[in-house]
This record gives sequence, C-alpha cells and structure tokens, in this order.
Amino acid sequence: MDAQRVSRPIADYALIGDCHSAALVARDGSIDWWCAPRFDSPSALARLLDPAAGHFAVRPIEPYEVQREYVEDTMVLRTTFRTASGTLRLTDALALEHGARGHDIGLRSPHAIVRLAEALAGRVEIAVEFAPRPEYGLVVPVLERVEAGVRTRGGASALLLATGVQLDIEDATASAHPMLAEGERAAFAVHHGLPRSRFEPVDPARALEDTVAGWRSWVAGHEGYKGPYRDAVNRSALVLQALTYQPSGAIVAAPTTSLPEIPGGEANWDYRFAWLRDASLTLRALWVAACPHESQRLFNWMAAAVGLQRDRQVQIMFGVEGERDLSEHQLDHLAGYGGSRPVRVGNEAWRQRQLDVMGEVLEAAHILRDQLDPDDPLTTSFLCDLAERAAAGWRDTDAGIWEGREGERHYTSSKLMCWVALDRAVKLAPQLGPAARAEAWATARNEIRTAILEQAFDERGGVYAGAFGSDRLDASVLLMPIMGFLPAGDERMRATIDAVDRDLSHGGLVKRWSGAGEDEGAFVICSFWLANCLAQAGELDRAREVFEHVLGHANDVGLLAEEIDPRSGALLGNFPQAFSHVGLTTAAWSIDQATRRQEETA
Repeated sequence: MDAQRVSRPIADYALIGDCHSAALVARDGSIDWWCAPRFDSPSALARLLDPAAGHFAVRPIEPYEVQREYVEDTMVLRTTFRTASGTLRLTDALALEHGARGHDIGLRSPHAIVRLAEALAGRVEIAVEFAPRPEYGLVVPVLERVEAGVRTRGGASALLLATGVQLDIEDATASAHPMLAEGERAAFAVHHGLPRSRFEPVDPARALEDTVAGWRSWVAGHEGYKGPYRDAVNRSALVLQALTYQPSGAIVAAPTTSLPEIPGGEANWDYRFAWLRDASLTLRALWVAACPHESQRLFNWMAAAVGLQRDRQVQIMFGVEGERDLSEHQLDHLAGYGGSRPVRVGNEAWRQRQLDVMGEVLEAAHILRDQLDPDDPLTTSFLCDLAERAAAGWRDTDAGIWEGREGERHYTSSKLMCWVALDRAVKLAPQLGPAARAEAWATARNEIRTAILEQAFDERGGVYAGAFGSDRLDASVLLMPIMGFLPAGDERMRATIDAVDRDLSHGGLVKRWSGAGEDEGAFVICSFWLANCLAQAGELDRAREVFEHVLGHANDVGLLAEEIDPRSGALLGNFPQAFSHVGLTTAAWSIDQATRRQEETA
C-alpha cells in the first residue's frame, strides 16, 4: 500500500458518528478510522495511523474531482465524484437506530457503517476495497463468504460486510470493480459485533433515510442559535452531539488518538475520553447552540463520574461510562500518522492534579442552577465537597490547564478556576442546604482574588502571566474575563488581551504561551478566546476579524482540529476537536451579545 496514505492532510477527513463511536472518511472515499462499539474501543480500521492497519475504500477508478458536504442538518456525509465518463455520489453514515428521534437518537446503535454509491450521470466504474484489521491492526482476519457478503474470523470482534456486490478475496482483503450506469446503485453495510454474533444486516438505503430523519429530528427539537455565524455554530452543535456517548451523556474531547501536535514529534495523545475541564465551557456552548437537555445530561454524567472522592484528589478525566483507570501504553507496531510516534492508547493525564476541575463543575452547576434539585442530597453534598476542596487546596501547585508533564507550578488559570468554584458556590449556597458555608467560601474566594491580582501580574511586562511570579504570557489568562473574574475593559486585563493579540497571535491564530517554538501550532480554542475577549472589550471589528480568520481554517465540511499551523494553515492534532467547536460557539455568542449591546447604546 502507498505509505503516503498515512500522511494525507487531516483536513481531508470528515466525521460520521452514531453517538457511540465515530469514523473518519477521506476525500477519496476511504474510511481510515473506525473504533467500535465505543469511541475508545480498539479500532477496526486504522489506516489513519499506519498504512497497513485497515481501511474501507469506495471511489471511481478514473481520475476525478471531488465535492462533499453534509446532508443538511445531519452528520451524514455526501461526496460527489466527477469523472470524464460520469458522476458518482457516495453517501456515508454511521447508522442510527431505526425509529430513534429527537433526544433519543444514539441511545442504542446498530454499530454499522452504511455506504451508498449512486451513478448520477454517465457510467462510472468504482473500486471497492475492504481491508479490516481489528485491534489497531494487530489482527489480520480470515475473510469468509457468507450469504450476506463477507465476514471476518479472528480476534475478539467480528465484522460483516453486507452487500449485493460480488467480492473477490485475496490477502485478507475483499475487493470489486463494479460498473454503475446512471440510476444504478451499489450499497454496503459494515456491521461490528462479537465473534459469535448473529448479524441481522441493515438495508443501507433505508438505514440512511432513517439516519437522516433521526439527525434532523434532533435539530428540529432545538430552538437553535440565530446570531452571527449561524451555520458554523449549528454545525458545531451537530459535531458536539456526534462526539457525545449518548448512553451516559459524556462528550469525548476527540474521536482519535495520537494525531500529532507537532508533525513527526512525540506529543501524540489519546483524546477519546471526557475531561471535566471541558465541561463548563461545553455546557455554555450546548446552552447556546442546542438546549438545556444536553447540558443537563452532561452535568448528570459529571456528577456520577466524579462521585465521592473521599481523601483522593478529584480526577480530571474519565472514560465515557465513568471509568477511572485510563492507564497509557504504546502501540509500537504502528508507524504513526506521518511517522509521528509513539502511538498511545490511554492517557496518563488522569493521574495529574489539576485544581481547575472544581471550578469547571461548579460553573456548570451554576449555569444549570434552575434545573438543580435542592432536595437531592447527593448533588448538594457533591458540590459542597468541591467548594471545600477549592477553599482548602487553592494554594497548592498543580499540572495546569495544558497538562504539562514537566512538573507542577502555581498556574494562574488554576487559581482562577478555584476562584470560580468558590464564587459559584457562594451564589448557589441557598440551594445547597445546611452544608453550605457561604461565609467561609466567600472569605477564601476573596483571598484567591487578592493573590491573583498581586502575584499573577507581571509588573515589568504589564500583563497577567501564566503562573505566579512568572513573566511568561499564557493564553489561558484570557479565561479571566470569560469567567467573570475581571471585565475585559479593565486596564490591566485589556493590556493582557492586547499582548496576547500582539505577541502570541499570528493573524489571529494564538499559541498557548510565549517562547513556544516555531513548530508549536496555534491552539484553536485560544484563538476563539481572543475573539471572545475582544468582543467583550468592545473591539467588535477586531473580534470578527480574528473569528473569521480562525473559522477560515476549518475544512470544507466545517470541522476543526485541536491546532492550526500558523505558517501553512494545516490542521494539527486530534480531529475533530470538541473544545475547538466549543470555542467557536461561545465566541460567536459573545460577538452576538456585544453587537446587541452596541446597537442598544447607539
């Protein structure tokens, strides 16, 4: 196989999902990533990380031009290939359960990829190649013919490719070259199950119709966002829903592992888990772009996952069903995306101490304050415990928001989120019952505020630095106005925003900290934080300029990765990244609110 397959641009991929797992489809019709039945399950197709780790391709044999889009209001992908002899349309989806509608989509899943190739004009010969390689390519299965098509044997899972197309089998790969004339179709459905599963193949055309209807019913069940950049915000809402593990309500950071932050480097992490850090900003985004139902389910998952910590530190991240042990290991048999090794499964960040998590959860609770049940002792004791931890532990060092593995420091953003925890706890105190200690929490909150104002401010640089006593600028300080600690128009805060725009930004693409090397990508959410803060400061023209510049780096179907290379504009890191789409949504909302304020005072 062509080794270049593994290093195609990340922007070439589009996401399909069923609210249990996800797959990535390349522009040439090759599905190069699919983990089933969960986001964090071993892959069945992983050519994304190694040319020999599995794929399922459907494409014309002739040279072609490609145009693709999502079917309106869905996560169903439509790719149109135009050749000299004809036009082919390929429609791809991870099937939703038959009849599931509205908030119930994705509660159960048939765990099936459905693909429909249709000749729209002329005649098109297509190449079909199905090369399953379960367990991250460790298993090269036996392919056997069955009545429905081809089934795998070998390993801890089984795949069935159901199709009416006659397939040839050689070297654990099933292939065909059918010719389609105008109006003719070739349909495929790949089912995932256990070795002893008795598959009941879905009808691909009917499954696609039902999946389109399911996604559209979810969109129709929400009021939706009506402000500027509406299309991008609504697409982001669909992406966040696709990254939701619907049985629990958890949202994974990304559906991939080990797509590198720096090409050829070692900063390759597994993001197929749910971080508490993302929770409050994600809740805000869901509130803006979807409705309180999704926000409430996410909060309920958080509360259940964290539970009673007793004398342990609050864990920062969990598996989608609340699993705690996310121990990391390397898959040394995989070449890595573009040769970027190691490929990691699991994430050792679960062991880190990060003080910000108390603030994330209490901010989320405050957003949902009207939905909280004051008579639920588990919720109230849980929130009170987090407030007590913030009050007692805010002076400690931690690993910080960027999860560095070089040691702990007194990070400004961590202190800020402890302040948020106590500020929101004080405001929630009337709902938290007799265990609430509003006066003590307010005292600790005020102490944190004084410490941040005095110790985080770099007098020489005239800005708030990333850590106490440091002179290094860090984009995470942009959370100060976003979280309501200081107004964006505050003299020192405004100087900090301007410094980030001047010193960390490349045309609006913001790096995380000063001193980052040339190979360090710009973090998408930091860039949207800048747009958000500029809008709050009344700099609407610059806010829109930054927002639109960042948005312009989304791929052709509106998806964003974790980072952007400021030099080439290439997408970097795991993809698509929930946090990036969260930042897009909250920045658009901030621009909308600032525009309304400006119009009211005009």
